[in-house]
Amino acid sequence: MTLLNSQTLWPALRAQTRHALQCGALQPIETALTHLQQDGVRFAVRQVSSLARKEAARRTDASTATGAAAGRPNPFLPYEADLCVGVLSPTHIALLNKYNVIDDHLLIVTRRFVPQTALLDLADFEALLVALRGGDALGFYNGGEEAGASQPHKHLQAVPLPLDEAGLSVPIEALFDSVSVADRGARLDGLPFAHAFARFDMMAADAAQNALKIYRAMLRASAIGTIDVDGLAHQSAPYNLLVTRRWMLMVPRAAERVDGISLNALGFAGSLFVRDAQQLATLARIGPMTALARVAKQTA
Repeated sequence: MTLLNSQTLWPALRAQTRHALQCGALQPIETALTHLQQDGVRFAVRQVSSLARKEAARRTDASTATGAAAGRPNPFLPYEADLCVGVLSPTHIALLNKYNVIDDHLLIVTRRFVPQTALLDLADFEALLVALRGGDALGFYNGGEEAGASQPHKHLQAVPLPLDEAGLSVPIEALFDSVSVADRGARLDGLPFAHAFARFDMMAADAAQNALKIYRAMLRASAIGTIDVDGLAHQSAPYNLLVTRRWMLMVPRAAERVDGISLNALGFAGSLFVRDAQQLATLARIGPMTALARVAKQTA
């Protein structure tokens, strides 16, 4: 299997995408893009007519924490060979997202089973670094079901930037002029819910170590503790993490969905997905920022 690096990952992903499309292993979901504006952010909203099929497939494919309790398979063990891009590291492989909504959607998956609720470690950030150094991309992590995780096998994800060709590379960056520093770290004044924010340089020599330190500081700032499960550190509460070459954002979660609309880490980047016109109308009525606030943990 091909060992990938930051120069070869994204070209290999695109070559594997062509193959997976030809053989039918990759099943992209068509979307229609619209925009909703609230609180200074121009949210990119994709209406996904076949999201219901994706959600049903994810429920069918999802394994339990042990991968066997309900007799359901883990789609990452074994993974579909036609979806495999290559090896990122001794601990992680690169896979295509079978039901991708955004082109070139990368899954960064642990080679052995690790629970999605286990804390991220240095190996996770080193694998993510390969993707982010290879091209301007957004890495993200859904820490637990309430944070939008659809699989219990540990995996980070990455998508190329921009998220919206017609707007900012990452829509939430519209609020970056409102960064303030308090006792519990930096925050974006325009976000009406609990979060932690930090700027950093993912291209620096010690980027993976630095990212891990910032991540741990963000957990503390978000009041997310550590639970020991069979000798492995797990999160005490669900959260989303966003990582680019330039910044990190963590949002502790209180719920997975609002009025039937599921929200994962990409929502906090300013990119949301709805199943149909009815959900789009619901999101427009609620307001995308308000919807995010309703699934995020509130500030104390």
